[in-house]
Amino acid sequence: MTQNTTTKERTNDNQLTEDQQKFANALTNAFNSREPLTETDWSDYAPDEATAYKVQEAFTRLKKGEVGGYKVSLTSKQTQDMFDSTEPLYGAEMRDRFLKAPADVKLNNLMDPLVEVEMCFRAKEDLSPDDTLEDLMNKTTVAPALEVPDSRFKDWFPSLSKYMVMSDGAVSGLVVYGEEFDTNKFGTVEALENVTATLYHDNENLKSGKSSEVLGNPLKSLQWLVKKLDEQGKTLLKDQRVSSGTFVLPPSLTKGEWHATFDNGLGTVNLNVK
Repeated sequence: MTQNTTTKERTNDNQLTEDQQKFANALTNAFNSREPLTETDWSDYAPDEATAYKVQEAFTRLKKGEVGGYKVSLTSKQTQDMFDSTEPLYGAEMRDRFLKAPADVKLNNLMDPLVEVEMCFRAKEDLSPDDTLEDLMNKTTVAPALEVPDSRFKDWFPSLSKYMVMSDGAVSGLVVYGEEFDTNKFGTVEALENVTATLYHDNENLKSGKSSEVLGNPLKSLQWLVKKLDEQGKTLLKDQRVSSGTFVLPPSLTKGEWHATFDNGLGTVNLNVK
């Protein structure tokens, strides 16, 4: 079993070829050294979704620690079009990459990071592919979040192919989350479609966005992930977190004080980059 434990048996289909393992090793070396890869050197190593997720799983297994949850990417039509995709994709995030706000991060510990405004859910129990949106609302907490996507490839945004993004853990970086609330505080599923957040850098208002940018409702992003994991023999486990998708097209992360304010009582999340 890998560190993202499931109750389902893995199959021989998950065995990597020599080239796929070589790609996973290269991603790991780039992750550890912060020396980026060049896409053209590796694009033939993950030519389809199934292969890309197998490489991602091997890359995840080679990281230190345990999986703390997942991030969902390409949750708006704009970002799907940018990466020539018709559905989202996901990446595993290690537990030590979920940071409670206020958080301090050193820019030189990252490679080519962006910053996104998101909702972060935490499962209060194992989640099921049969869960309705209302079930998911009752089985989770939610927090305001800043996600920091980062890639093991140079010049990755917005030109990296979706299979390279998948292989690279959906360009997993960090997730900074604020105070958690029971998601059902919203009262109805529809209420989660109407959250507005504004992103600031050094108190400059950069941009605002709405939760409806995330597949129409961030709970739909969570539901998509739970079903996708189930297709691959995985379960979203109790206490794992999910960064569900960005409200805004992300700017580059730079030094300074970043924060996002959310309405509907979700509050503020703070990140200081040194």
